[in-house]
Amino acid sequence: MRWLVGWSSTAAGALGGPVGHDGRQGDGASYGGQVGYEGETLQPVGSQLLWGDPDPLWAVGDWRPDEVRVVKADAQTRIAVLGTCGATDEQLRVGLFAARGGALRHLTAWAGSYTAIVQVGRRITVCGDLAGARPVFHTPWAGGTAYATAALPLADLIEANLDFGHLAALLAAPDVPAALHDSTPYDGVRRIPPGHALILRAGAREIAGYEPVASLAVAAPPADPDSAVDAVRDALVEAVRARLSAPRHVPDIDPGPVPGMGPAERRAARGMPVPGIGADLSGGPASGTLALLAAGLPGRPGTLLGHGTGAGERLLAVTFNDLAVGGREAELERAGALAANPRLHHVVVTGGEEALPYADLDGPLTDEPGQSLVTAARHRARLASGSADHFTGYGARQVLDAHPARLADLLMDRKRRHLVRPVAALTKADGSVLVPARVYGAARRLARTPYRAGLEGLADRLLHRSFSFDDPSGAVGASLAALTWGGAGPAARWLTGEALAEVSVRLQGAAHRTGGGPGQRPGDYRARAALTRHAVDLRVLEQAAEIRSQRLHAPFLDNQVVRACRALPETLRVQPGARAAILRTVLKGAGVTELPHGWGAPSQASATAAARAGLRMAMDPLLTLFEAPLLAEAGLVEARVVRKALRAAAAGEPLPLDGLADLISLELWLRRLLSRRGTCWTGTPARARAVPAGIAPQRRAVSSGG
Repeated sequence: MRWLVGWSSTAAGALGGPVGHDGRQGDGASYGGQVGYEGETLQPVGSQLLWGDPDPLWAVGDWRPDEVRVVKADAQTRIAVLGTCGATDEQLRVGLFAARGGALRHLTAWAGSYTAIVQVGRRITVCGDLAGARPVFHTPWAGGTAYATAALPLADLIEANLDFGHLAALLAAPDVPAALHDSTPYDGVRRIPPGHALILRAGAREIAGYEPVASLAVAAPPADPDSAVDAVRDALVEAVRARLSAPRHVPDIDPGPVPGMGPAERRAARGMPVPGIGADLSGGPASGTLALLAAGLPGRPGTLLGHGTGAGERLLAVTFNDLAVGGREAELERAGALAANPRLHHVVVTGGEEALPYADLDGPLTDEPGQSLVTAARHRARLASGSADHFTGYGARQVLDAHPARLADLLMDRKRRHLVRPVAALTKADGSVLVPARVYGAARRLARTPYRAGLEGLADRLLHRSFSFDDPSGAVGASLAALTWGGAGPAARWLTGEALAEVSVRLQGAAHRTGGGPGQRPGDYRARAALTRHAVDLRVLEQAAEIRSQRLHAPFLDNQVVRACRALPETLRVQPGARAAILRTVLKGAGVTELPHGWGAPSQASATAAARAGLRMAMDPLLTLFEAPLLAEAGLVEARVVRKALRAAAAGEPLPLDGLADLISLELWLRRLLSRRGTCWTGTPARARAVPAGIAPQRRAVSSGG
């Protein structure tokens, strides 16, 4: 894991002597790497100091030298950029001067994926990203505010307990931002929303948005589809070029041969990536687009001469072939056809039962829980054969596809004729003549439902356990369920009544707090929420399946790519096959015209089959896991109910497997968190760490009358 952490102190705290972690003046601790408790230095473990008192900033973890850049205008004006950023030092300096005058958007408009921090005197600005893949957290501390790009270091600093209301919301309504709001799994640690910046002035905090929000009063001005697609192409090319322009990274030198193993097998067995740049090549349009763009841009995108294959100019393309579950034959064939490109070196990684979901329940502790914890071993098997810098197509579906709720946006903008093709596609998939009327009715109902009424309706359904689990399955059922301001999560059916009531209270409070609503149309609002949830889960995946010396790159989640995709007209998005058509146009504009037959066709592979097979294989360990689960101790579930659901799902009953994955991953995360022995800090009393007392549920809002 890699993160940055720092704090902004009050002037009195900085000048009035040592201040402890609890905010009290004393003689045992002070700010910014000074004398800590028992003579130790108060600083993060394994950190490098970027600048010091009174508002210090550290970079923690295995950052590469080119990933940490600090540009100074003077002693009190400087900018730090951590991550992959395509800006030159001069551009950083111009952005620093703009930020000094209050213009923040400049800091987020460079190609790449990075976090920018600006210090101007005692004012510190930390910019989050648009997708949520690079979040920013903060917490009150020592009379000021501590901030970080990871929640666990802040939880350790304040010895935070678990926020059980947040954990309940993760299970009951994970796709509803109002249920989660700005909370984290750690009580007292807060998250800034995507598209916002944290501004600290001598310890006082402010959260400011840097993106304009579309007006609800009038429809957005019509966008030219061709120009919008060209902008997506330019943003993607610049995102890929920013990675190719970065210095090449060579992992640790291979210590020597192993009998019966080739170089690639030896590196994979030792957990070492191949030097150079590579990409996923699943056969889908997103990964294929990135692989072809990276291989076709000028320069040396492939592995380094003298390392690995010695190809020099070729890019390593990795395809995962699941031998335990079939159904991906067409995609594998398309991946092989794409790999015939002479600029690509193709590697097929096979996985059997050992690579099924739930096959490996051990793993590292991640910053937050996420569904990727149950599939980390599956991803690690693929990434172990990848490159030191590895492109992935994560996020393409979320930024390019149309969320079903966008049909309501079209009705609000009086563009009914554009509903014909998507509704016809749903009718063809379902085969029922009633589909058009049902879909149109649901879209019209959502377009006429105020945000507050939508939240209150969901809160009432959770309180009375009135879930819409009897909706038809398939694309039509999913579309109808998504045509709301927010719906219950797949794991909600297994939560206790008290946990559901807790989430209901949170939703009712959010409905009264926001008043008129989020200032967005329902489709746009739901699409942004889905993107944020996907970005958070990708962040969990990066930590859970991390290969030493490897960097995963997801250009579709870069700020500039997200902006370009948001500018696509809704009338273009909602058409069937829009994502494949857009990416085909992107490749054509980049000079790639020959694509295999069927490229961009919807995948026929079923993740459900792999999940069910994994459940059957891991049934005994999972039942043992839920003999005395921490989730039951926290009052979120009943162990007996979950064990019954596991057996039923393994037997083939039509239960939501995503909901079971949410439950299992959260239970695994809680066990890893409570079993850890270390802490992120030195100089704290008794090695302070998060959740010091274990599972200790506090009085909840529903029981206290709050």
